[in-house]
This record gives sequence, C-alpha cells and structure tokens, in this order.
Amino acid sequence: MKSSFILLAMLISVFGISVARAQETIDIAKITCDQFLTGQVYDAQTFSIWLSGYYHGERHNTVVDVSALKKHALDMMDYCIEHKDMKLMEAIKNALGAKK
Repeated sequence: MKSSFILLAMLISVFGISVARAQETIDIAKITCDQFLTGQVYDAQTFSIWLSGYYHGERHNTVVDVSALKKHALDMMDYCIEHKDMKLMEAIKNALGAKK
C-alpha cells in the first residue's frame, strides 16, 4: 500500500510539473544571451534544438546535419559569452551567419 502511494505521488509530481511548464509562453525575440546561458528562460538543450529547427525551417531546409549541431551550439555559446546583453536571435545570426 505504501509503495502504491509513493508511486502515485511521483506520477502526480511529474505530470504536475509537465502541465505547469506547458502553459508557459516565451517571447523568443526578447531573450538575451545572458538569460539563455544562465538557464533563466528554459532548458538550454531543449531550447537549442528548437532554435535549430526554427532556423532550418526559415531556410526551408529539411536536412539537419546532426554532427554540425554541437559545433554550432558551441560557436553560439562562445559568441553569447562575449555579448551577454545581445538578443539571442541576433547573436545566433552573427555567430553562425546566414548560410549555416
């Protein structure tokens, strides 16, 4: 009985957190590099994947080079470290360029 209660409590806490997060909205254009680097906005890895998809979609490119994804993420983070007050979307364009 006690283990069932613990399992139920864990499930409620996991789903409760998921529901709470799903209701958040984020204005991507307002995020600064500093907010991204310090994780103030959202999980950085999830957010990086979303940003990659966004920019690939902007260029109508359905092919994602997974091996280059990590390198691009590191390049972007290095750029953001030096430009913490810059908006993230602008930093991505500057760090990765229009063709990447």
